[in-house]
Amino acid sequence: VSTSEGVPSQLPDGPYLLNLTCPAWSTECRQRSWVCNANRQSRRLACGDVIRFGVIATGDLARWRRRPTRRRHWETGGVVVEREAAAETWPPCSRGSPHPSLAGPVSVSRGQTLVRAAAAEAAAAEVAAEMGREEGEAMTPTSTVDQTLNPRVAALRPSKTVALTDQARAMKAAGIPVIGLAAGEPDFDTPSPIVEAGIKALREGYTRYTPNAGTEELRVAICRKLSEENGLKYETDEIVVSNGAKQSIQQAVLAVCSPGDEVIIPAPYWVSYPEMATLADAKSVIIRTRQDDNFLLSPEDLAAHLTPQSRVLILCSPSNPTGSVYPHDLLLRLAEIVAAHPRLLVISDEIYEHITYDGVRHVSFGSLPGMFHRTITVNGFSKAFAMTGWRLGYVAAPRHFAVACNRIQSQTTSGANSIAQKAAMAALAMGRGGGEKVAAMVEAFCERRDFLVARFSAIPGVKLAVPQGAFYLFVDVSAYFGVEVEGFGLVDSSDSFCRFLLDIAKVALVPGDAFGEPSCVRISYAAAMTTLEDAMERIDKALASLRTSPAFPSSSPSSSPSSSPCSPSSVVA
Repeated sequence: VSTSEGVPSQLPDGPYLLNLTCPAWSTECRQRSWVCNANRQSRRLACGDVIRFGVIATGDLARWRRRPTRRRHWETGGVVVEREAAAETWPPCSRGSPHPSLAGPVSVSRGQTLVRAAAAEAAAAEVAAEMGREEGEAMTPTSTVDQTLNPRVAALRPSKTVALTDQARAMKAAGIPVIGLAAGEPDFDTPSPIVEAGIKALREGYTRYTPNAGTEELRVAICRKLSEENGLKYETDEIVVSNGAKQSIQQAVLAVCSPGDEVIIPAPYWVSYPEMATLADAKSVIIRTRQDDNFLLSPEDLAAHLTPQSRVLILCSPSNPTGSVYPHDLLLRLAEIVAAHPRLLVISDEIYEHITYDGVRHVSFGSLPGMFHRTITVNGFSKAFAMTGWRLGYVAAPRHFAVACNRIQSQTTSGANSIAQKAAMAALAMGRGGGEKVAAMVEAFCERRDFLVARFSAIPGVKLAVPQGAFYLFVDVSAYFGVEVEGFGLVDSSDSFCRFLLDIAKVALVPGDAFGEPSCVRISYAAAMTTLEDAMERIDKALASLRTSPAFPSSSPSSSPSSSPCSPSSVVA
């Protein structure tokens, strides 16, 4: 949409998919702040973002804030959108009839037809329009309705993993051959015994409310699993089954944190941890870890950051996003530090416990001497059992903490999905560690890991640590920062690096700044080997083009991590 008066164009309801690589704007376009006033909030946008309504404009954000009339002084033009998919095939495509209020020509970028809207079926894709939101960019409300939000909610940052996954999905639906390696979910189907248990429950009419904390039979099964596999002895009233491990963690943080308490979070971290602290009106204390230490928190760094306000330490092992696994001896040393601080609790996120490689074993923090009553253990069924859409997790904690979590849940979602709970019973009956079916998934993940480690190790300027668990590679690409790309702009951060790959290579990764480590990007290898091979060919070609720039350091050797032959260690019946 372009205007000649220098005033933003008001769009009818969308959704729309944006193309911000118009040749007429090129680099200048990318050096400006594209924004959309969705819900009266300005949002920075990237190529491929989907919005539902609002004003699109570009200009100097600082100047915009200084101008008393603000919106009148926005510079506009060159933004191209389409409200509906233009054709069934790609490429080429023909443009459908535009909305009467949409003016301006269809843009062509690099010989390809305009990125097209994925139509209304791109359900939650408007989240993508919020992925780059920065605080303090609210536009002046024009409505008479008081639209003030709770400051804690207003301070929340959208999840980039969700946004990028939705963005890649919308682009695929529009016919763009995007390879999505941003999602944190297995590409396998849920094992058939679990599916059959869910179907059986449906057919038997098991569709009513369950007890708030979960069915008795499932909590008994979870207690048995924790005892046999993790060395943790719980009673059923110390288990709360929730709608996913994310809900379990959030409820645990809400249950134990008071305003002003500190939540200690080693970085790189899962994107939601700091936001969970924000919702509890607590303060996130981020401790940077080092790639040379495999991104593991050191006892010395932990001790240096603890204060009388420290309330919770969140540990994730195996780690999202790094794949690091805390060894037993390091956990013992961390436990000594925790024991010296009476107020400090540990939330142990163990959702990836069954996905480990090379003989590495997961250790539950609560099983360490003296740590049972200081630990809130969180787990679930999404990752190892390929049950992400079933939405089922649980917290295991000393009774007074579990009761508090249960109380919160009773006033929010109430009991978890009844069908999923029956399916979870079947998952726990598959054998220790999920049995042979889970072992087969882990073996496939291990092969994919080895493939990606080998390919990235051969790329100049890339540094990585070999992951020991989960299904992510966390790669340092900072050697490529500072490179100017004609028609794209400056690659100066993990965010712009990922936008470059999405724009040029059509591969979606997650920038490391979402995880608190701006020098890295996260690659999910929860994708078929053929997909990973295609993705690496594209990434290789795109990075080779960056290395031709004089700004790329001439001496940027690739990393050469050692990796043992593929040997999944989660396992067996």
